[in-house]
Order: sequence, then C-alpha cells, then structure tokens
Amino acid sequence: MAAQSAPDSDNGRYSMTPIPEGVLRLDTRTGTMSTCTRNGAGWACYAVPDERAAFDAEIGRLQAEVEKLKEQLVAGPTVSGKIDEALPKSDPLKKTEPKMAEGERKIEIPLPSEQDMDRVMSFLEKAWRRLIDMANRVQKDVSGKI
Repeated sequence: MAAQSAPDSDNGRYSMTPIPEGVLRLDTRTGTMSTCTRNGAGWACYAVPDERAAFDAEIGRLQAEVEKLKEQLVAGPTVSGKIDEALPKSDPLKKTEPKMAEGERKIEIPLPSEQDMDRVMSFLEKAWRRLIDMANRVQKDVSGKI
C-alpha cells in the first residue's frame, strides 16, 4: 500500500501549513484558504468561510442604505396630490378622540402612525431579547448546579 502525500503546491501557488486535522492551504494568488484532510478515498480540500468578505459585503450594504436615507432626509417629506387647504396643526402627543361618522352610529378610530409602530416593534424586540437572555441565565444556573 503506497503512502499518499499532501496535495502538491502547483509550482509555488499554494502555501501549506500542517494542522491537527490535515493541512491548511493558502492560495497565494487569490488569498482563499482551504482545509485539506485525508479520508479513505484520498485528500479532500474544503474552502474556509471568508468572514472578511461577508463583513465587507455587509458594510457595503449598510453604506448604500445610509446614502439612501440621507437622500430621503435631504428631499424632505413628500406629499402627493393637491391640497386645497392647510393641514390643521396638531400636537403629536395629544390623544385624538374617536370621532362619530356623520349620519351613522359608527366610531372611527385613528390608526397608529409608522413611527408609533416602529416604537412598539422596538420595545417588543428588546423585551424578547431580555426574556431569552433571562432564560439562558436560568438554564446555565440550573445546569451548573446539577
């Protein structure tokens, strides 16, 4: 039975470093890294996930989103359609009373604004995270005492 050796270095393109599982291979042209392990059929190399590429992609997405939001802020609020009369001034903190529809006995209840919905969602997300953190702490405490 002939001994199998690690994959050859393709005229210096790859740099090999021994690791406990096999060999860590660096492609000196592209910068990609792979772990090569020996199994029953021979050597197999699998790419190591490139966290840097994922971080760079996320940074790029966030920068584009920031630019879009800046443009929206500069443009200001837009109103479509024609308004014949001035909008009434209102206090955003003042609660609006339900109105009776004219000629009917139905109550009209104003819907919450996007800002109100965002505040509620933010609160619920924080509460959920705190609940999960609390459950994890309790689980660690219980598993540590058993």
